[in-house]
Amino acid sequence: MPPVTFALAGFGAWGRLHAKSIHDNPDARLVAITAPTEATRAEAAAAYPQARIFPTAAEMIAQADFQIIDVATPSHTHRDIALAAMARGRHVLLEKPMAITLADCQAIVAGARQHRVHLAVGHELRLSSQWGLIKRLIGQGVIGAPQYVLVELSRKPYRTGASGWRYDQQRVGSWVLEEPIHFFDLARWYLEGSGNPVELYAYGNSRDPARPSLFDNFSAMFRYQNGSYAVVSQTLAAFEHHQTVKVSGTKGALWAGWSGALDRTLEPSYFLKVFDGEKLEDVKIEKHSGEVFELREEIAQCVEMVRTGKKPAATGEDGLWSAGLCLVAEESIRQGRPLPVAEMLKF
Repeated sequence: MPPVTFALAGFGAWGRLHAKSIHDNPDARLVAITAPTEATRAEAAAAYPQARIFPTAAEMIAQADFQIIDVATPSHTHRDIALAAMARGRHVLLEKPMAITLADCQAIVAGARQHRVHLAVGHELRLSSQWGLIKRLIGQGVIGAPQYVLVELSRKPYRTGASGWRYDQQRVGSWVLEEPIHFFDLARWYLEGSGNPVELYAYGNSRDPARPSLFDNFSAMFRYQNGSYAVVSQTLAAFEHHQTVKVSGTKGALWAGWSGALDRTLEPSYFLKVFDGEKLEDVKIEKHSGEVFELREEIAQCVEMVRTGKKPAATGEDGLWSAGLCLVAEESIRQGRPLPVAEMLKF
């Protein structure tokens, strides 16, 4: 079969990794790239001479011929880019968060339905050899019915992003929508047999009084009708990059960790320990775990989605839920109380 043609919106630090993952996949062809500055356009043209280079996503969508657009631009731009591509009948891979408001997320999901295109959301941890294995073990009943999930991250502060967008609340939305959104998605995925969350309570604080709503430290707890619950926690006031997942069930429990001196290091350390109620086992992880490796799996999955219509690991509805939980968490911090999830989201 001919390769699936990709357009890439965004050529920043993460966008460059998207470009490489597309380029390295023999079933994909990168045919167009949006890069915002003269310097990044020159870099993109030198690295990918087969691709047309555009200064804006709007121009690329209007002029380039492609099957799917990979959107890796700052969060506040996602809605307009996604809807413009969908209106031309293009499929969409959208980096998380889908958007920074619930209304914009809902508009993107509605756009995919209206134009009958596929929408994948970049919750690549679902495709991880490590975090995905946890889901499979839960599904096999190894620990019984899951009752408690902890997803926790301790890391160094975020990079500022191009033109400082990640430290601008109008463009980033909040830091809850950055990495904690992945953790909300993982916890909800692990507990999907419990239904939907019913209540959420969150806390957060900032080291810099000039940005009180961009939380260096953030924690949220959300529960389900059946009594199961999850804790999502992050600090950006630490060092390196260390993620922990713990899940306990009616029969056993598991504990997994991932550490790297850099968040995209090619030589991370990771482990998974599983207790089935009788014996403790160190489970071997067959493939490297880390977002660089998971991104490759995400591109491969998008190729299959375009070719066969196969449902992506994270759908628009999944992206809507993860962004929605983040926004409820932000409101819980503002109000200083637990909030009813269904009443807040209403979708």
